[in-house]
Amino acid sequence: MKLKRTLYLGYYLKELDWNKFSHFLEYTLRVSGKSKIAILTDIVKSVFTYNISLLEYFQFRFYELDEEKRQKWAGTGYMYEFQQRMNPTDARSILENKPEFMEEYNEFIKHEYATIDELRKSEEKALKLLNVQSDKLVLKRSDGGSGKGIQMIETEGLTKKRLLEKLEASGNDMVEEYVVQHDELMRLSPSGLNTIRIITQVTENNEAIVIDSRLRITVNSHVDNMAAGNIAATVDSDTGIVISDAVYSDMTKDPVVKHPATGVTIKGFQIPYWDETIEMVKQAALKNVSNRSIGWDVAITNRGPELIEGNHDWCKLLWQLPEGKGLKHKLDRFLT
Repeated sequence: MKLKRTLYLGYYLKELDWNKFSHFLEYTLRVSGKSKIAILTDIVKSVFTYNISLLEYFQFRFYELDEEKRQKWAGTGYMYEFQQRMNPTDARSILENKPEFMEEYNEFIKHEYATIDELRKSEEKALKLLNVQSDKLVLKRSDGGSGKGIQMIETEGLTKKRLLEKLEASGNDMVEEYVVQHDELMRLSPSGLNTIRIITQVTENNEAIVIDSRLRITVNSHVDNMAAGNIAATVDSDTGIVISDAVYSDMTKDPVVKHPATGVTIKGFQIPYWDETIEMVKQAALKNVSNRSIGWDVAITNRGPELIEGNHDWCKLLWQLPEGKGLKHKLDRFLT
């Protein structure tokens, strides 16, 4: 175990956002009153003892927690090992490759889409995309994640030739219809698509259960990822009602009671079509049980829910930070 966590530490150092680390460290020194050497020593110790990353020490507020509470958090190392066991590497392509995902889960997807190769070959696909009801298209990579490289374009005056040129120039290889969200979610935050992250687990008896649900809320952004500076809140998986204030992944920022742009109160917000949404993700979870633990991103439109994507490496921050506590126990039971 010590060797493995030494390797993890090397990986964390290699991938570390040093600006963010310094920002979090300065904040922690100020609010905790502890010395820099004490914090840095505790960070390294926590990597080995609790299987977390360097940044997670701050994001989980370990500087405030005793050993019992620290043990409850699922960090990067724990999640990597859990998701490797639940979602074997050779089974992940169906979730990592967007065209494969769209084909496998087509019955749960309502918007138009095409790869760059399909667009070149099919006049019918091009025509459908150029005439989508939303009048917007989203350019993205078929193997992308975290909203990186995504571009939005208007369809007005667009031709198939010009669309292909824009795709090639953007470095993307896939185009999708921009999904117009439900009026209620538009009222909450109109700047981008606000998706629901629902985590499902397929049990040994091949039953699909919901572990937790989170509402990802855009803040003056066209993507809703927390990594892009947006917020997230806990959703009651039985009712679809938001039951927490929203939080940032930046631990120096306070929780959000009302949306910063629209003023809509977040706690108590009712997500439409909730029963249909839960039924959909449970059905999707059983489509391909080679991946047993999936974080689904769901859009809610005026005509109901639809899948946007499924994640085999779903985020521990989005899952735990809105709760303000570690939730590792919810996964431990599937490892026995």
